[in-house]
Amino acid sequence: MNANYNKIIVLDTETTGINREGGPVNVGHKIIEIGAVEIVNRKLTGNYFHVYIKPDRKIDLKAIAVHGITDIFLVDKPKYSVIHKEFLEFIKGTELVAHNAPFDVSFIDGEFQALDPKIGKIEDYCRITDTLAMAKQIFPGQKNNLDILCERYGIDNSHRTMHGALLDAKILADVYLLMTGGQTTLAFSGTDKNEQDGGEIRRVEIGTKGLKIIHASADELIEHNSQLDIIEKKGSCLWGNGR
Repeated sequence: MNANYNKIIVLDTETTGINREGGPVNVGHKIIEIGAVEIVNRKLTGNYFHVYIKPDRKIDLKAIAVHGITDIFLVDKPKYSVIHKEFLEFIKGTELVAHNAPFDVSFIDGEFQALDPKIGKIEDYCRITDTLAMAKQIFPGQKNNLDILCERYGIDNSHRTMHGALLDAKILADVYLLMTGGQTTLAFSGTDKNEQDGGEIRRVEIGTKGLKIIHASADELIEHNSQLDIIEKKGSCLWGNGR
């Protein structure tokens, strides 16, 4: 496999059944929606993968209450076997980012195995990053679901009235970039069901554009350098004179 970890795929799935955060996957449940967006060199490219999938089993009512996808809606949608090749081509050789990744990965692995055990597992094709695990390290002992992370990082997700794989993947891309030190200004305009009535994700831009730059005076620079000299004599200065 030729890996290119400058290319990141942020992914989310919706399924026929729900489980609690970190809990075991409900046996027998299937993927009904996959949404994934592409980041290259820390910029959202606008490329994405989105598909609804016919699971050939009933969707739990509790799951419908979360994502709003019904059995009737999926009647004419393709089975996973139909979209597998295109999906694998989109994600292979990349860093795959998901929130509570073990959940999504276990469902994808289940689809791989049901189609052909020789396909292997998703970890054979991607490097997997779990943003939930990252968030628990950054915010230990706190709730770290997607809505709360949006609030912490100043991401407007007011249009997220229900869960949806593509919309959640786009929001998670924002969260991931902010969690790892940067952000893009590219916004997606929605036209499909999962965009929740065409809502646009408004992103926070980190930078200095529009800020007034105040330069230090000559006297302030002399005082600053004097303080650095004092610190440097103690052997703990990283930015001394001439550095």
